[in-house]
Amino acid sequence: MKIKVDKSELLKSIQVVGNIITSKNMLPILSNILFETQKNKIRLTTTDLDIGISNTLDVEVLEPGAITIPTKRLNDVIKELPGGIISLTTKKNNIVDIELENCEFKLMGLPKEEFPKLPEFKDKEQVVLEQALLKQMLNMTSFAVSHEETRYVLNGLLLEIKSGGETATIKLVGTDGRRLAAAEKKLPLKVHKDLKIIIPFKTVQELVRNLKEEGDVSVVIGPNQVLFEMDGITIISRLIEGDFPDYQKVIPHASNIRIKLNKEQFILVLRRANLFTTPDFQAVRFELFKNKLVVSKSTPDVGEFKEEIQVEYSGKELAIGFNPNYILDMLKSWREEEFNLEFYDAEKPGVVRSDNYVYIVQPMRLGS
Repeated sequence: MKIKVDKSELLKSIQVVGNIITSKNMLPILSNILFETQKNKIRLTTTDLDIGISNTLDVEVLEPGAITIPTKRLNDVIKELPGGIISLTTKKNNIVDIELENCEFKLMGLPKEEFPKLPEFKDKEQVVLEQALLKQMLNMTSFAVSHEETRYVLNGLLLEIKSGGETATIKLVGTDGRRLAAAEKKLPLKVHKDLKIIIPFKTVQELVRNLKEEGDVSVVIGPNQVLFEMDGITIISRLIEGDFPDYQKVIPHASNIRIKLNKEQFILVLRRANLFTTPDFQAVRFELFKNKLVVSKSTPDVGEFKEEIQVEYSGKELAIGFNPNYILDMLKSWREEEFNLEFYDAEKPGVVRSDNYVYIVQPMRLGS
């Protein structure tokens, strides 16, 4: 194999596919990038056996071929080269020669045959979505995914696609048992059957990292895997097996105990309250009075905080505790200037909802 490629484009591509590689890989080949020529292109691929990422870029192919190269070493080498056109050539014994101007590196590679093959998706239904829409829905739900290994089925994001004739409803749901975030969107899409999969969190992270604010993404779902393709980047992932909880059962009806809050103002209030939380004392006190919400936190051996916010409210008085981080996580992706926070009583969850979104957060016992 011999190619010529722009240094900055190659570096960008290495960083796209190199994100999934970890030091935990037991097989040396899983620390390598597979380079494969395709006409006037080169495809770079990495995998950890659960997720695989490919990126295709334009190059000048002088000799077709394939080789795998250690990712970290290659990234370090390319970063230190000056800008310009790099010549990358494979020699005998899997040696890779990298040249630019008067600078030359030689790296030891491994043959293509040792690299695991990624699954193929033939004759599968393809769903095309806007990248910006999928990215926004992922951001509004993925923070609620569980990271506890004991609840493996919650370690991913539920994706549901429901057929409705000339339209389809796309839903994303994440929960860790203490909070739940669900986003949905009805789109002018034709799908032949309803689909339901659980996407691992690591795959969700790669999607968020690579999705852009324009263009489309193709989604192809197989029996145990899913493929996402956009802008020359292909992400193939195993799916989490198991039954996702029936989240519809925990979504409460709209409450009359509701206040409207300014997003930016409330973020600052919660951050101030959060200064006085500790692992043993996480709950922040929310107290509703006539036309006012009082947010306070008192922690033994640390100190106290209290702040009043003027709101329109004339209902019953209420005191309830929440982990402020759970609300802050949601507000980071909330796009509107204001939001409604719904309450029921001190033992029931708080809810934020809009036409296409609902976020439920369980209360905490005050004093904890």
